Amino acid sequence: MQNREFDVVIVGGGVSGCALAYMLSRYSKVQSIAILEKYGSLAPLNSNARANSQTLHCGDIETNYTLEKAKVVKQQANMIVHYADQVEKNDFLFKFPKMILAVGDDECERLEKRHEQFAEAFPYMELWDAQRIAEVEPGVALKDGKPRPEKIMASGCTDEYSAVNFGNLSKSLIQSARQGNADIHVALGAKAEKIRKFDDHYEINTPQGSFFAKFVVVSAGAHSLLLANQLGHGLDMSILPMAGSFYYVPKTLNGKVYTMQNDKLPFAALHGDPDLVEMGKTRLGPTALVLPKLERYTGGTYWDFWKSLKLDLKVIRVFWDLMKDSTIRNYIFRNFAFEIPWLRQRLFAKDVQKILPDVKAKDLEYASGIGGLRPQVIDKTAMQLKLGEASIVPEHDNLIFNMTPSPGATTCLGNAYRDTKIVCERLGIELDRQRLIDELLGGSDLPN
Repeated sequence: MQNREFDVVIVGGGVSGCALAYMLSRYSKVQSIAILEKYGSLAPLNSNARANSQTLHCGDIETNYTLEKAKVVKQQANMIVHYADQVEKNDFLFKFPKMILAVGDDECERLEKRHEQFAEAFPYMELWDAQRIAEVEPGVALKDGKPRPEKIMASGCTDEYSAVNFGNLSKSLIQSARQGNADIHVALGAKAEKIRKFDDHYEINTPQGSFFAKFVVVSAGAHSLLLANQLGHGLDMSILPMAGSFYYVPKTLNGKVYTMQNDKLPFAALHGDPDLVEMGKTRLGPTALVLPKLERYTGGTYWDFWKSLKLDLKVIRVFWDLMKDSTIRNYIFRNFAFEIPWLRQRLFAKDVQKILPDVKAKDLEYASGIGGLRPQVIDKTAMQLKLGEASIVPEHDNLIFNMTPSPGATTCLGNAYRDTKIVCERLGIELDRQRLIDELLGGSDLPN
């Protein structure tokens, strides 16, 4: 293709990049936007339905969220709901029952306290006893056809949006972006190999030629830090890629069943979900495994990992602090064992029985090719593993670099709103903020 100039170039065609293209095109006066995706389709990696838990994270069933975080995530999750109400075809957002499951006296006590604390923010959540759980999810409440011997309780609901096909959402957002104010150009097979800064623009080199932009936003998952480092940003950060694997059983759950988070573990707790792609199956997981690469099933990216890791004494100190905790250490070793054929089903069945007590090892099918890879950021200055999303926004450059592990897909429109405000302010472009608030936020702006 011939070289082209754009107001904004977005690197990464996943749900985060597509959400930003939509936000800029519909609510701002940006005239031209290019989305660069290195593979042959939109949402090929972590936004693909096979690479994530397909969950609309609202903070109601995620027990690792504080109340303050849950309120913000809920508001941003509802932006997807409001968006779905505006489009003619909604093939991405679904309603299933969902619950937090507590097993045993200690977990039930913790859940009761949490339910009371979160009740005002999430009034639709109900506290369920074993009988009500059995009505919604018989496979959870019964063992060998009889009530489970241990005490169980849940905080749940049956009529809320809970599942998202983020790949379909990505495509919908681009279709909607094309109906907005901006000229939208999607370049597939256009890997951003190098970004160069000039006085009044940036040049992004790809196999399809060079793209020129007044502003560049990189939403390329684990690769975002590498591109930031090219320009001298994010040098105090390192990447720890966490991969998640899943297992299938024949369809057993009617909705999403999440378990109580262990506060000492910085990784997702076990959950079960009706799969949106394999319609006759229930998906269970994830496991958590550190992999020395930046993409799960595409081959390569090992050298990219080492460049992103920037291994030194500070990074080693973070690893040491994690491994000296016996709970985390045992969890990591157990998750390595989950990747060993023959052994993995037998080990994982014991964990799954917390949700589905009748499941045996022979019932579990390793979900080959299912699961993604999330870039957890290590802050080398603080020598800490940072959980959740991370962004690099240089003060004097028209650049943003986003690394968005969970709940980054759920909060894609909220993150896009944040980035859109920055883009419009620095380019001196008008933003119809009130229209955005009315259409996507129900009339109440996000907190700063």
